[in-house]
Amino acid sequence: MASTSSFGFNMRVIHRYLGFFLVGIMAVYSLSGIILIFRDTDFLKQEKQVQKQVKPNVANPDELGRMLGIRGLKVEKEEGNTVIFKEGKYDKATGNADYTAKELPFLLDKMTHLHKAKSAEPLFFLNVFFGVSLFFFVVSSFWMFTPSTSMFKKGMYFTIGGIVLTLILLFI
Repeated sequence: MASTSSFGFNMRVIHRYLGFFLVGIMAVYSLSGIILIFRDTDFLKQEKQVQKQVKPNVANPDELGRMLGIRGLKVEKEEGNTVIFKEGKYDKATGNADYTAKELPFLLDKMTHLHKAKSAEPLFFLNVFFGVSLFFFVVSSFWMFTPSTSMFKKGMYFTIGGIVLTLILLFI
């Protein structure tokens, strides 16, 4: 058994307790990551009727799409001052838009927003901490077993296999 002052022992202890501490956020990231795979579909999304006031007389569909938060908005037809698109309609004279949006349920939406956080958001440093912690798990896992054991040697084969699979996925 390694002494309590050895580097390997300390790596195992930190790995263990950091793993217990981060179990909740790891569950959130794993679930939200799976949900984000299907973000281009309507999987788990619910329809919500939205009425929004935007700038009147917007002629450019891309600008209207940005204002309404609808990617790839395509105008189907115009009838007088009314612009009709797949999701709803926009009144050029008043700036009123009435459309249907598809959104994830509240909790799933919060989880996916946490997963996609940007540096401009207030708690971005928590995402950085989580990313650094995951990288620590990668590195510290090599101190979980003594290098002379057969379990460590078998682990190295799995490591090589995982790296090869990752490289294949990156370059296909």
